[in-house]
Amino acid sequence: MKENSIYQNKFALSAVVETLLFVSSTPVSINQLSTALGETQKRIKGAITELEEKYMLASGLRLQRKGNKVQITTAPELSEVIETFTGRETTTTLSRPALETLAIIAFKQPITRPMLENVRGVNSDSVVRNLLSKGLVEELGRSDRLGRAVLYGTSTDFLSHFGLNSLDDLPAVDLPLENSEKQIKILKE
Repeated sequence: MKENSIYQNKFALSAVVETLLFVSSTPVSINQLSTALGETQKRIKGAITELEEKYMLASGLRLQRKGNKVQITTAPELSEVIETFTGRETTTTLSRPALETLAIIAFKQPITRPMLENVRGVNSDSVVRNLLSKGLVEELGRSDRLGRAVLYGTSTDFLSHFGLNSLDDLPAVDLPLENSEKQIKILKE
C-alpha cells in the first residue's frame, strides 16, 4: 500500500476501488487498479470480491467481469425501471439469425468468420457487421493461421444486454461427443 495514502486511514480499499470503477466509463483491469493504488493484485481482487458480495445482497448495482477487467453496471432486474426513468427503451431486438450467430460466438469464442460460417452453414457477413455495430461483439485480434482472419468474441455490452456478470454465467451446453457410443450404434444399424 502507498504510504500516506488518502484511503489508508479513512476508507476501506474496497470503497476506493468502487469509486474508481464508478468514475470509469469503460472496464478497468486489475493491473490498472493495482498500479493506480499501489496495491498488490491479490488485494485488489479481494476488494473486488468484497464489492461483489455487497452488491449481490441488496443493491441495484453489479460487478461485471470480462477476462481481467471489471466494471460497475446496473442490476439487469431493474432494466424496466431504468427504461421508464430515462424515457426510452434500452433493449435491442435481435433477429433469429443474429441470436444464433451471437450464441455461437459466445460459446466458441474466440472464433473467426469462416469458423462461424462453417457452424451456421450460411454467409454471416451482414449478421456479424450488425452485431459489431450494436456493440455486442468485438474484434479480439487476428488468428495466427494462414490468412490471419479476425477473431471475434462477445463484449461487455453483450454481458449487460443479457444480464450476465461474466461469461461464466452462460448456461452449460451439453454437446454430444463426436465419437459417442450412440452415434457409433446408429452408424452400425
